[in-house]
Amino acid sequence: MYKRYLQNKILKRTNPKKAIIVIGARQVGKTTLIKTLLKDKNYLFLDGDNPSIRELLNNPNTEEIKTIIANHKTLFIDEAQRINNIGITIKIIIDQIKDVQVFVSGSSAFYLQNSLNETLTGRKWEYTLFPITWEEYQNKHSYLESIQQLENRILYGFYPEVLNNNGDEKAILKQLVNSYLYKDILIFSGIRKPDVLEKLLKALAFQIGNEVSYNELSQIVGIDKTTISKYIQILEQNHIIFRLPAYSKNLRNEIKRNQKIYFYDTGVRNTIINNFTPLSMRTDKGALWENFLLAERLKQNIYKETYTDMHFWRTKQQQEVDLVEINNGKITGFEIKWEAKKQIKLPLTFTKTYNAKSKIIDKNNFIDFVIIESPLK
Repeated sequence: MYKRYLQNKILKRTNPKKAIIVIGARQVGKTTLIKTLLKDKNYLFLDGDNPSIRELLNNPNTEEIKTIIANHKTLFIDEAQRINNIGITIKIIIDQIKDVQVFVSGSSAFYLQNSLNETLTGRKWEYTLFPITWEEYQNKHSYLESIQQLENRILYGFYPEVLNNNGDEKAILKQLVNSYLYKDILIFSGIRKPDVLEKLLKALAFQIGNEVSYNELSQIVGIDKTTISKYIQILEQNHIIFRLPAYSKNLRNEIKRNQKIYFYDTGVRNTIINNFTPLSMRTDKGALWENFLLAERLKQNIYKETYTDMHFWRTKQQQEVDLVEINNGKITGFEIKWEAKKQIKLPLTFTKTYNAKSKIIDKNNFIDFVIIESPLK
């Protein structure tokens, strides 16, 4: 059982006047998190994966909802994306039924955000749950044990079931990718060709750390650029991949529109290309390490509400900075290496133009990069 960073944050914001909504990819631990928060409460649990529950909650009126809730003061609706017009139902509870705290989980950010945002304006706290973070992992296992497991975490990732079944990582990841990860994408996004989605994901998995060309992806996958863009947006909204856009402000020769694409979990990435070769034997070690660190950094920035923008920077002359962070007008550039040499420096063109700080991150100092102090303390 891993204690999630969001636990305390959510507890501080529980209020019957606002629903607590937790979204994220399947199998990241949303249900477990909310049940942990409610372990000492007498709550009503409604599972959206259950057809009878979906029928029960399909457009109920206020009196029907009151009958369903009865005397419960806490309601947990799990897999809410499966329930039609769930936003309206939650709105009725908050507006018409006093002192009922609503908790909601949903595995498809694409569906939930589009159906809930407008309906529940001012009536919700929304959180995104990711796979276990390095910080959560280290808090449970200690610094030393975590460092000893670094390569395994890069290879197999941080999904809870993977962590809890040592020795069965490959089988669990394969089941996760084949059975769960794309389930809601195929149900709710209108994608009718799973094989096309798989081809796209494989192409993206091979290109981590490189700038992505939609034209090239279109040729590889066999669909047009517009559809490629749509699929990538859906994958991002479902928290499978994330984009790192180019940073450009001043220089004429900067790359302005390109982007890099990474996976939220390197275990999922390695499963897609079926490669769990040890790091010492991999040709993609640098890119995999970069993906691992950037995913951890992104999770930290989101969880701790740092309001930091993340980019990469490159010029047409191939000068490059792996990560550019902008926070309160201050710019920091990061160079990521598995083993950094002392003479490595960020391009002067970048540091002078943007008055930027520079940091070199490698396996010897990465902890401070993947565990950052919350600005809210």
